Amino acid sequence: MKNENEHARVVARVKGRVQGVGFRWFVQRIAGELGLSGSATNLPDGSVEVVAEGPRQTCDKLIETLRSRRTPGHVSQVAVSWNAPTGMRGFRTR
Repeated sequence: MKNENEHARVVARVKGRVQGVGFRWFVQRIAGELGLSGSATNLPDGSVEVVAEGPRQTCDKLIETLRSRRTPGHVSQVAVSWNAPTGMRGFRTR
């Protein structure tokens, strides 16, 4: 089992009604509150790709939030993959 404080990179593909509802800015605010770096990007198929780096446990909190009813719009699916961090700084929306 990996150390929960070890830095990680999570990539989440969020599907549902997540474009045009303030979803990316919501993710940016939550990531900022958690101290995570990364990005939230609208994809052509209507989904949003969320990339975040920081302590694994904190990234897990972000994923929990993405799966919660707190998000703007409607999330129907969150597909997650974990990778080694690349040293991202700040959080931006695209």
